[in-house]
Amino acid sequence: MSFAAPIARPGAPLARRNPVAKLLGGLGLTFLLLSTLDPVAPAVALAAELAAVPWFGIRYRDLVRRAWPLWLGVAGILVSLLLFGTDRSGYVLIDLGRWSITTGLLWSALGFALRLIAVALPGILIFASTDPTDLADALVQNAKAPPRFAIGTLAAFRLLPLLGHEWRMLGLARRARGVDAGRNPFAAGRLFVSTMFGLLVGAIRRGTRLATAMDARGFDSTVPRTIARPQRFTAADTLFVAGALAVGALAVAISLTLGTFQPLLA
Repeated sequence: MSFAAPIARPGAPLARRNPVAKLLGGLGLTFLLLSTLDPVAPAVALAAELAAVPWFGIRYRDLVRRAWPLWLGVAGILVSLLLFGTDRSGYVLIDLGRWSITTGLLWSALGFALRLIAVALPGILIFASTDPTDLADALVQNAKAPPRFAIGTLAAFRLLPLLGHEWRMLGLARRARGVDAGRNPFAAGRLFVSTMFGLLVGAIRRGTRLATAMDARGFDSTVPRTIARPQRFTAADTLFVAGALAVGALAVAISLTLGTFQPLLA
């Protein structure tokens, strides 16, 4: 199964929503969460997002596996801020001489980590519950995106799993010719760079062939194209977008009420 393939039940209430509505709701929620630095607003939004996961038809276990790059990023941010953060205000929790953890530093690190999760999780839910073909159709029909851009994005999305396959094939081909770095880290670095270059060349060639094929099928013409799979933006989709914006506004309002709101541009 592809890493980017949908994992949600197609019949789930929120999974059935229009892909453009999902994008608008996710972008609106993200914009509101990026306006603050405190951890209260993203914590409230994150609680609402986790509560909505079953409504997307996704199991929590599958969500944890799908979002593993996010957990690595959050761990890296926490470690970096705790080690190199400049905000040492508040009470000292751990004092090891030159290195210490204070309540101000912990509050700041927690805010960054929670905001990263709360901002990235909607995108994971959207793409885990949306078929790429439906997304491309909705972008053309509802967002009035150029067909060349939408279908090209769909093709790139579909071809993304091939990069991992080609990486393995290049490694096997080099090993069959006796090219192996062994335990030499410098040789491994050179081998990695050369493999990446080969992967890049193959991707450029495939992209050129794809662009030529799309031009041959009239994707660059000004003639209106017919619609094979209609994507309707219904009242339920409007309610979904409004609900996502309401969650973001509620999170900011709770932060303001508690007096912890810290604007990003303060």
